Amino acid sequence: MDKILDIRGLCKRYPAFALKDVSFSVEKGQIMGFVGRNGAGKTTTLKAMLNLVHPDAGTVKVFGLEFGGHEDEIKRRIGYAVGGMSYYPRRTVGEILAVTRRFYDSWDEAACRHYLEVFRLDEGKRLRELSEGMKVKFALTMALSHRAELLILDEPTSGLDPVSRDELCDIFRQLAAKGVSILFSTHITSDLEKCADAITYIKGGELVASESREAFIERFAAEIGHRPSFEEIMVHLEKEALTL
Repeated sequence: MDKILDIRGLCKRYPAFALKDVSFSVEKGQIMGFVGRNGAGKTTTLKAMLNLVHPDAGTVKVFGLEFGGHEDEIKRRIGYAVGGMSYYPRRTVGEILAVTRRFYDSWDEAACRHYLEVFRLDEGKRLRELSEGMKVKFALTMALSHRAELLILDEPTSGLDPVSRDELCDIFRQLAAKGVSILFSTHITSDLEKCADAITYIKGGELVASESREAFIERFAAEIGHRPSFEEIMVHLEKEALTL
């Protein structure tokens, strides 16, 4: 399969935390769940790979291109969304969309209308009037409206009710079937059960595992004593972390 995203030796050091030699890849049409405890390094990894914070070391290739030398081209082909966004709080949904669509030659107005309807977004509402869940849906609408080939999503289901999370997982599967690759961080294990076909787990800034869903489950089956759910694996890993 084609590697859409390939990260090698990514490092970022802060006074109280260090991201250490993180390496993993995402294939075309693959949905990868990026998991770990709060503070494990998920958001730092996503920001470093997108140069939103400057990494200290490592390489990031997207679509086979070095991110550092092709940042503008790559960013036109990817979608990035984060839970709890709060930019332009006084602007309406419609106003923000009107500005955003100008930056993308690939903007798909029909897709935009579709997701506005699916997510029940009111174009006349100001961003500050939206609930946290609706803000997430708006961020996803923008990411999905320019035919992004890779979606990088930081806690995209944060603040969503169970029905909305199910709808979003369905959308993920539909997009993956069309060849879109998705990397999403989450702490909600049911999301992994519903749509992830690969898992990357990080702990204390270091990569523990990055493999297919089945391989990840089998990795811990012997330790736990039966075929575990993702929730059981996360609890197992958290308990292990507390004893270190």
